[in-house]
Amino acid sequence: MATGVVADSEVSDTFQQFKLQAEGYKLRYYIYKIENKKTIVIEKSGDRTQTYDDFAAELPENEGRYGLIDLDFTTKDGRPTSKLVLLTWNPDSASIRDKMLYSGSKEAMKSAVSGVGIHINATDASELDFESTILPAVQKFT
Repeated sequence: MATGVVADSEVSDTFQQFKLQAEGYKLRYYIYKIENKKTIVIEKSGDRTQTYDDFAAELPENEGRYGLIDLDFTTKDGRPTSKLVLLTWNPDSASIRDKMLYSGSKEAMKSAVSGVGIHINATDASELDFESTILPAVQKFT
């Protein structure tokens, strides 16, 4: 479902620097929102000292968001690693219009951060739990 929402050029430009961890872009995560029902923009970022829990706490309770995080974790065989993960936060408590807007605009977001191989959808707080939901999902890709 196309919504006509497009990603601001800053989203893809910043992503290119972020994935390389270029100087000035050594961050843990970005959170994106849809502004004026037309454009995906960067809302927040978190520095490298922040954790997944800090990232999850930044997501609003009743509004959709997209999040991109450089996630550090341990593989099933005990190796430390990290992966870029795109999270679509579309809470059940959001308005129907908001949920449709974020669901229908996900492809525009995915195109702006081309190359991210792990995409996770979450609709309530339990689906944001690191140990029970996020970690098993990312470990499949190692």
